[in-house]
Amino acid sequence: MKSVLIIGLGRFGQHLCQNMVKLKNEVMVIDVKEENVEAMMPIVTNAQIGDCTNVEVLKSIGPGNFDICFVCIGTNFQSSLEITSLLKENGAKYVVSKATRDIQAKFLLRNGADEVIYPDRDIAEKVAVRYSANHVFDYIELNDEYSIFEIPVADEWIGKTIREVNFRAKYKVSILGIKMNGNTRLLPMADHEFNDKEHLMVIGRIEDVERLLKKFEFEHGKNKRNR
Repeated sequence: MKSVLIIGLGRFGQHLCQNMVKLKNEVMVIDVKEENVEAMMPIVTNAQIGDCTNVEVLKSIGPGNFDICFVCIGTNFQSSLEITSLLKENGAKYVVSKATRDIQAKFLLRNGADEVIYPDRDIAEKVAVRYSANHVFDYIELNDEYSIFEIPVADEWIGKTIREVNFRAKYKVSILGIKMNGNTRLLPMADHEFNDKEHLMVIGRIEDVERLLKKFEFEHGKNKRNR
């Protein structure tokens, strides 16, 4: 459990708040709009209406008391920049600021942000990958080279074990987990037998996973020809 400060309660800030609370973190929120703060009050540890570009308001919160401070202001970049800088000047341990463009990220990092996130861009990339490939149910990018993909079980694997398929050696990706009926089993044993109701969470180099995905495209085309 961590202590978290979230400044700015637009759509992203509210979703972040709700998920942080679900993960049992202690969350304080602050926003200039009363209605935004009131919406989060029932679930957070503390809430305050205020303008964090005012150094006295920011000091009263005590930024150094939080493990992470999030700056989630999306419409006023000048305010985001000022608050990021003031947080660091007033003892914040770790500041994560939201950006929409690379130039914003550069300024935020120069002015005290420890990390910059691009929620809109990241979601767009994830959606694009998921809906561009016919056989990807979910996708998490780890870095420019490695990702996690949720994929189906190939017809030829059904009834065979991971060992029999020789999965890692053959495809150069690893099975991180197996999802079925809403449950996920992590790091399955080599004697696990595949069935057609499962989804596989595979991790590996993006080019290797894409090579594996072509297998499903081939199977899909083959099945259509055999109808």
